[in-house]
Amino acid sequence: MKPGKSIYRMMIPMIIGLIFTSLSSVAQVPDEIPLSLKTGNSKTLAKYFNTNVELVVLDNENIYSKSQAEQIIRNFFSSNKPSGFKMIHKGGKESSMYIIGNLTAGGKTFRVYALLKKMGGKSYIHQLRIEKQGS
Repeated sequence: MKPGKSIYRMMIPMIIGLIFTSLSSVAQVPDEIPLSLKTGNSKTLAKYFNTNVELVVLDNENIYSKSQAEQIIRNFFSSNKPSGFKMIHKGGKESSMYIIGNLTAGGKTFRVYALLKKMGGKSYIHQLRIEKQGS
């Protein structure tokens, strides 16, 4: 056996281990968040809101309390009944993550961005944007 081949054989398990370690350190978005967007469940979505949420819903943009943000989302879902949500991208690290997706609601398509941060072992939405697609 050539000396170079044994080094490669030792490196392969280390590289695979590093890949799996880095993948496992990426925090997972709670399944209830995309599901609540898909079904228009503002109450479930609000369980993940931080105490204050930077919220952008169409032309309405501000920092709101958790209860105010829930009411705004409830009103949006009432005016635009969701029929589907497709997550198109997600990423982040253990302490913060984001999702980007398309929400089909009221016959229109909206782009959704959510920024989550982990605090005390739970992920909270710090920023949520719902913008009309193509605007």
